[in-house]
Formats: sequence, C-alpha cells, structure tokens
Amino acid sequence: MHALTLISFLFFTGLVALITWLITRRDDLRSTRGYFLAGRSLTFPLIAGSLLMTNLSTEQMVGLNGSAFTDGLSVMAWEVVAVVALVLLALFFLPRFLRSGIATVPQLLEIRFDHGTQLICNIIFLIAYAVILLPIVLYSGAIGLQGMLDLPGLTGIESSSFLLWATVWIVGLIGAVYALFGGLRTVAVSDTLNGVGLLIGGLLIVFFALNAVSDGGGILAGWDILNEQHPEMFNSMGREDQAVPFATLFTGVFLINLFYWTTNQQIIQRTFAAKTLAEGQKGVLLTGFFKLLGPLYLVLPGIIAYHMYADQGVKADEAYGHLVFDILPPYLTGFFAAVMVGAILSSFNSALNSTTTLFSLGIYKGVIKKDATEAQVVKSGKIFGWIMAIAAMVIAPLLAGQESLFSYLQTMNAIYFIPILAVVLVGLLTKRVPAIAAKVGLGAGCLLIAAGYFIPPFNKILDVTSQYHFVAGVFVLLIAIMLIIGKVCPRETQWVHQDAGEVDLTPWKGAWPVGLVLVLCVIAIYAAFAG
Repeated sequence: MHALTLISFLFFTGLVALITWLITRRDDLRSTRGYFLAGRSLTFPLIAGSLLMTNLSTEQMVGLNGSAFTDGLSVMAWEVVAVVALVLLALFFLPRFLRSGIATVPQLLEIRFDHGTQLICNIIFLIAYAVILLPIVLYSGAIGLQGMLDLPGLTGIESSSFLLWATVWIVGLIGAVYALFGGLRTVAVSDTLNGVGLLIGGLLIVFFALNAVSDGGGILAGWDILNEQHPEMFNSMGREDQAVPFATLFTGVFLINLFYWTTNQQIIQRTFAAKTLAEGQKGVLLTGFFKLLGPLYLVLPGIIAYHMYADQGVKADEAYGHLVFDILPPYLTGFFAAVMVGAILSSFNSALNSTTTLFSLGIYKGVIKKDATEAQVVKSGKIFGWIMAIAAMVIAPLLAGQESLFSYLQTMNAIYFIPILAVVLVGLLTKRVPAIAAKVGLGAGCLLIAAGYFIPPFNKILDVTSQYHFVAGVFVLLIAIMLIIGKVCPRETQWVHQDAGEVDLTPWKGAWPVGLVLVLCVIAIYAAFAG
C-alpha cells in the first residue's frame, strides 16, 4: 500500500514540475517585469488557477473542514462570501490597479499619497509574511502530509520532531526553488496544474465519502442520509455560539474577505500580471465560480466526517485526514497527497514571490539603491527570498504544540488587513485626503486592533462583542478619522489617477452580467440552506 501511494505521489509531483518547466523554460527572468509580473502576460485560466491555489493550503483544507465538523455548513462563509469580494475586485479594484501600472499594493499608496506611506505599508506586509504567514503554511503543510501519507510508517522514522523538521525543510526548499528561480509565471503555471488536480481530488473525496455513508448505495443516498440524520449541520445561518455567526457576514467577515481578495499582495499579484483588463476580469470571475464550489470539498467532507467519527473521539482538525486516509484507495491517496503538496507549495511560493517583490521594488529600489539596474533588483529579490525562506523553515517547526493554528492566523491577519484596506479604499475614493491621514490610518489601525486583542483593559471589549464586529468598528473609525483629516487639512491639489499605459484597459463586456449572476448565486445558496 505504501509503495503504491508513494509511486503515485512522486509521479504526479514530477509531472507538474516537468510540464511547468516545458512551458516556462524560455521566460524572461532578468527584468523586473518578467520576473515579478510574468511579463504582464497572464491569461484568464492561469490567473484563475493561480488565485485558487494560492488561496488553498492545508490550513484551509484541514481547518475549514475541521470547523465544519464542529459547526456545520455555516462556516462556508469563508468560501461563499469571498465570491462577493471577487466580484468587487473585477469591477472596481482591478481597473484602478491596472491603470496605475503597479506591481505591489504599496506602490499604489505611493502614487496616491507619498513615499513614506508606501514604505510603512511595505514594512507591515514584510513583517506579517515573515512572522505569521510563511511559517504557518510550512508547519500546517508538514503536519497534514504526515497524516495523509503516513510518513512515520512510510519512512520508518519514529522521532516526530525529526520528521517534522525534515518535512518542513523539504517542502520549503522545493517551494523556494519554484518561486525564486522561476518567477511569477512559473508559480502561476504550476498553480494552475495543481488547481486542476485539487478540484478533481477534492470532488473524488466527496464521491467516495458519500458512497461510504450509504455503504455503497450511491452518492445521492449518502446525501439523503446526512440530511435526515444531521439536519442541524446543514443550516447556513450561523448561531451566535458558532465560529461564524450570521450577523458577522455583514461586518468583519466581509471586510476580512474583501481585504484578502482585493488588497492582499500574496493573492492579487497575479492579477497585476494580467495581459489585459479583460483577461484579468475573466480570471477573477472564473475564480468566483470555483469558490461557489468550495463548500463541496472544503465543508461537506467535514460534515461527512462528523457523521462517521463524532462518536469515536476524533478531534475536529484531525477529521479530514482520517477521512482521506480511510476512504481513498492507495493510488488515489498518493495523487491527492501530491495535490496537497501543490497546495502547500502554492501558498508558500506565492507568499515568497510577493515578499521578494515587496522588498526589491519597495525597499531595495526605493530606499537602499535607488539607481539599481533591473538585474540588480531581481538579484536582490532572490537573495532576500532565500533569507526569508530559511527563516520560515527555522521558525515553522517551533510552532509545534500550538492550538487552533487556523484561528490564530485569522486573528493575527486582521491586525494589518483592516488598516491597509481602509487606507486603500480612502485613497481610491477620495481626491483631497492627504498622506498624513494614510499614515495615521495604518499606524492607528494596527495599534487599535492589537490593543483590543491583547492589552488590558482594552481587550475587555471582546467580552461584549464579536471579534468580527470589533474589527469592523475599527474600520469605520479609521475611515472617519482619515476623512476628518482630509477635511481639516486637505491636499493642496486634487489627486488625478493617471493611466500608466501598461496594459489595455478595455473592460470585458461580460464582467457586469457575470458578476451579477455570481452575487445572485451567493444569495440563492444561503436562502436554500437557511434553517
């Protein structure tokens, strides 16, 4: 069994690497445009595939299904509400980003405000990615792989600590090679190939699991059994005592989704590399369609696992691994493990690629060596990327023993998500708000949310309101402060959003109709399962 699992794992992993190399081997990796923005050549399938896979990793596959094991269908908010954010990205944010000709979000803040605002935003992103994102992706990926491939049995290594370090370093080194030697297009192509595998694998798990529920009676019979025996698990309206209460969909949950899909450098860098605005919009909206399918493979397996294991003492975050190991035949277990490695690599190398872009264009070119050549900028990114990768590989195993890593990630992310989103929105929607307002927004926002989380007596606020309502309140306060500053001491001249002339800004004719259909689908899904 182990041999068949390992062979199928190595075959699919090697196949993705070979196809990626064949497609990208002649790419221009010497210029900043070629290395960081794939030569602005990405078409909609690559954009959609890369967006989907950058978003998906083991902390989501395991964590979201684990949440569904506990709370049922209501946790689908992290997938379904994301569709609304993607529609807003396609229709509002992306046309403005591409007009600016930017490679990073901080560059937009420099165009709208000043160099200091860009530098502050760059530093916030770099610290967050170094301390929070990169180590957690590696750690959760290593833990997920150990369970899925039964690495202790496969390798004969009994030391869990040694196995964790070894898995983290192997995955980290492979991801670093993809990101740092290949540039953004290599990341996007490998993401797309793994995305196809992930969708196939995720849906296969649902098929085999529903069939197991009905003891071979078919998937429809399995679905009927789940609905009859656990109707409370199929309520889309989250209760106040659950992870995602329904009311928070309109406050913090929506805002965190909005930042993640419209302003998070790790995610949207591939949209900056779109060949045209129309290709970018098609890619983003296609991603929205795939996110509508998300509950099928990110939530339903957790509910099935609840049906199968709730009385066996299985922990929520272990449920998905148990399900995969129990229901998939060995040749498919290896295939799915390879896809999961792709998901881990995708999140890691996308974050690493974005980190090098932020450093090279924002810190190295913007502060350290302003007269740097294209080759020097790319080289600085590769060196800094290796430093960040090694740091993440050292930190990741030290996270062992942490509880609720997924919740920790969401909590820490909000500290910088909310202020950056507030500043970007004010920058795009106003003409006279000055740079000092943006600096106050970034600094005060991070401090306010951190104080509300960790510093007495301010953290008492979370005893009387939801975390998501709290961060939404901070968001509204930041907007108000920046608008007041803009009223009291406005810019001397009105800001004019110039067209950088980098890409064709002709919008896709189907963008608005498709966007409307996607939003209606979100409403229909919630209405269909409203309990």
